Amino acid sequence: METKAKLLLAEDDENLGLLLKEYLIAKGFNTDLYGDGEVAYAGFKKNEYDLCILDIMMPKKDGITLARDIRLINQEVPIIFLTAKNLKEDVLEGFRTGADDYMTKPFSMEELIFRIEAILRRTTLDGKSGTEQATYKLGRYTFDPRKQVLLDEGEETVKLTTKESELLRLLCNNANKVLERNFALKTIWIDDNYFNARSMDVYITKLRKHLKDEPSVEIINVHGKGYKLVM
Repeated sequence: METKAKLLLAEDDENLGLLLKEYLIAKGFNTDLYGDGEVAYAGFKKNEYDLCILDIMMPKKDGITLARDIRLINQEVPIIFLTAKNLKEDVLEGFRTGADDYMTKPFSMEELIFRIEAILRRTTLDGKSGTEQATYKLGRYTFDPRKQVLLDEGEETVKLTTKESELLRLLCNNANKVLERNFALKTIWIDDNYFNARSMDVYITKLRKHLKDEPSVEIINVHGKGYKLVM
């Protein structure tokens, strides 16, 4: 079987961790299992991974702290959190660290595979589509979705996370038109549930900060509908 991608799995529940690892390997994913956040971080520094699956509640280094540390090394690698029920603040904090998705325990392994594959499809887009614009001009900024960077008239480069880049690309493709909230959620986050909607709000705030020095470009809220990139 052809290996699809290399995954980092950080899960302190030994039984669940081994079960997940075996299932992911059976589905063609090269998977390394780590039993706590510290060993997972050491493993991440030594290896290259296409995606990380992190349990939030782990000894020595919890999943959110681990995600922050990973983001200091790599801004782009997708991260999926595994969390217990009713931990809304943990999930939202996870999204603030740049997480791509989350799964609430107990969860369907088939759904986990679906989410992994959907994220990997998005993050490996190479821009070959004829409808994909190479770069977008946003006043003083140039946005390159393939490199996931925002250039400020050649002087400063802002490296965007995968989620920031995907969201800005959708806004650019719908410039001066309403980007419907549910469409953006289902395109980028797969599901338009409460947590993902809050996550998108966080990323909209981040994009506004990146573009704050260009008065001719604004991301506005369209009440009850979504967002509009005004240029």
